[in-house]
Amino acid sequence: MAKSLFIQVVIDEARCQVGQPCTECVKLCPVNIFVAQGNGIRIMSEAEDECTLCDLCLEACPAEAITIRKLYKEGH
Repeated sequence: MAKSLFIQVVIDEARCQVGQPCTECVKLCPVNIFVAQGNGIRIMSEAEDECTLCDLCLEACPAEAITIRKLYKEGH
């Protein structure tokens, strides 16, 4: 499992409503960070740093279960 250097995408599993009828983050992500697996969504850690901060997943998630954290300091 690769460790992200720049971006950390977190899914609050308690809030995620996979299959009811949601997999919007999987469908919308332009860099395929999310994958549906079993009863949940998992992050493809090897693709996590590819996040473009487009916020499509944040806007589409009806449960507000996704958080994107920048692991770098802007301007440095």
